[in-house]
Amino acid sequence: MAHRTSRVARWVLVSVAPELKREQDYLARARAALARMREQTLSLQVQAHDPISAEHLARTLHLRAASLQDDPSTALFFGRLDTEARERWYIGRRHVTDERGNPLVIDWRAEMSTAFYRASRQEPLDVVLRRRFGLDRGRVTAYEDEHLQDRSEEDTRSRILAEEIERPRVGPMRDIVATIQPEQDEIVRAAADVTVCVQGAPGTGKTAVGLHRAAWLLYAFRDRLARSGVLVIGPNRAFLEHIGAVLPALGEVAVGHTTIEELVASVPVRGSDSTATAVLKGDARLAELLRRAVWSHVRQASEPLVVPRGSRKWRVPAHAVDDLLDELRGRGVRYEAARQMLPQRLAHAVLLQMERAGDAPDDRVQDAVARSTAVKRYAGSLWPALDAPAVLWSLFSSAETLAAHGEGLLTQDEQGLLLWERPPRSKGSARWSAPDLVLLDELADHLERTPSLGHVVLDEAQDLSPMQLRAVGRRCSTGAATVLGDVAQGTTPWATDSWEASLAHLGKAGAHVEVLDRGFRVPACVIEFAARLLPHMAPGLGVPVSVRENVGRLDVVEVDTDALLGAVVDTVARERAEPGSVGVIAADGMVDDVSAALTDKGIGHGVLGASHGDVDHQVDVVPASVAKGLEFDRVVVVEPAAITRAEPDERTGLRRLYVVLTRAVSALTVLHAEPLPGPLAD
Repeated sequence: MAHRTSRVARWVLVSVAPELKREQDYLARARAALARMREQTLSLQVQAHDPISAEHLARTLHLRAASLQDDPSTALFFGRLDTEARERWYIGRRHVTDERGNPLVIDWRAEMSTAFYRASRQEPLDVVLRRRFGLDRGRVTAYEDEHLQDRSEEDTRSRILAEEIERPRVGPMRDIVATIQPEQDEIVRAAADVTVCVQGAPGTGKTAVGLHRAAWLLYAFRDRLARSGVLVIGPNRAFLEHIGAVLPALGEVAVGHTTIEELVASVPVRGSDSTATAVLKGDARLAELLRRAVWSHVRQASEPLVVPRGSRKWRVPAHAVDDLLDELRGRGVRYEAARQMLPQRLAHAVLLQMERAGDAPDDRVQDAVARSTAVKRYAGSLWPALDAPAVLWSLFSSAETLAAHGEGLLTQDEQGLLLWERPPRSKGSARWSAPDLVLLDELADHLERTPSLGHVVLDEAQDLSPMQLRAVGRRCSTGAATVLGDVAQGTTPWATDSWEASLAHLGKAGAHVEVLDRGFRVPACVIEFAARLLPHMAPGLGVPVSVRENVGRLDVVEVDTDALLGAVVDTVARERAEPGSVGVIAADGMVDDVSAALTDKGIGHGVLGASHGDVDHQVDVVPASVAKGLEFDRVVVVEPAAITRAEPDERTGLRRLYVVLTRAVSALTVLHAEPLPGPLAD
């Protein structure tokens, strides 16, 4: 039996304490109510007048039942507010009511829950007492009280809050709903029509903030966003599997997750580009090049339109047709939409001549003229049907075509980078590269408008090229976006140094940039060690500050080259003896050797990849190129010099190393046989 009492808070660790017993009983009552709510939803019968309505209703009920699924490993509430009005509200992951509809638990996204995250002694927001609960495997095991209107009490950090942040984890990323900080909450609850860009240092929780913002938006604007959709875009599939459990844990199961490569996938990737070519294909100038290539297919009329009808022939002069073409080009509609309009415009010109001749044609006559063989053939000769692969194939296959469209836009050397050395015989035999898919997506949007979603959460946005950002922006052209990233963690050749430029390419110029620099996840000793790299690869960027009382553990160990893998095995064997996850991060070319060494010693582990995640093991071997966005309780970094050397230049190498070093939540061990990169050697 033990308890601790202070002037600020009280932690109760004895199950026999009467107050703790009351809270445990309340949790049991809330769980029973949630089970009743789910059973009631499952018992509802689908009744509709037509199959489509029945299918929609069935899906709605299925999603509702899924959102009411209880997770016995987590508690339904994590906090309590007692207000000046003598009201008491329990704050949790979802709304729970009793049989009469009275709230037992208030959803953390509800307006009245805002005070739980933002109330302080300076601004208590009518809160008398804020209680945080210590939880263990879904049970209330402790509580901590903060009397916000008692000015005699001293301010201190929450022990329960710190323990929740530092709690060991194995498996996918957890939600942070119990630990959201005031500055994070302001971002989460920003208005639905506001695009927010978060510049977040490692450990500031920017990814979690973005996911919780998606959950809040779906709660506050469900009718609108349920129809238009919410999408999360991450850097790779391993990252998406790592974060995939967060939104379902918050009751949101209808949010899509994808990578930028999957977003624009329209043809198989069978080719590759040099770095210089890939960078050029990501350049914003390519948008204008593709626009010219598409609209160049609209030809001027060289002869009049002649439409035989009955015993007469109606003639529209070429100059009048050119006026119609200019009018359609100036409407701002997509190429295909204008192409569909052209026969009707030509038919209308014929009808005007009929009227001048004394006839009285109606709309049926115009439709018949528009569908006539003469009009359709004539319109097709001026405004041909196109598809994106054919346009890009013709552009990259012909030096003359590329020069005509690239005049004043691309240098001759740049045009040479885009031209295929051995042009494929047709679009069907083209070996498209990953950067080509982004260009095909741009072309497809010139032809037909890309549907817009209600909201897009874009993580690791600093690594996207201008053309990739345009592809994302098309998916939220009528909605808003939450843009997450860290300029210091940019590791692609086209990584941005300016959020203002990135937001402009996204189509959200002028969006607010919020800086998060208080690190809650990465301990101080790790942040300080990694921050030595900042002046060398991101000058001018502020150093993040860890606000945790636990400074963490940092071990930098030099070993002989022949003993490196043995040291990895011994270190992992020690680290896995403690609760929580262990990430072993190495240069991509060393991953197989590290994995084999662990296997030889009987240490079970997963191996993460860009296209897959395997995050249910306690130990995961992680290629350095996949580490971005992941977190582990303890991290073992193998040979930093090899990690930096694998990148095309020194700055990118140091940025990659910065990412790798900041994946640890509690402890970091650096094993090296080669000298450490310069900034870390001191």
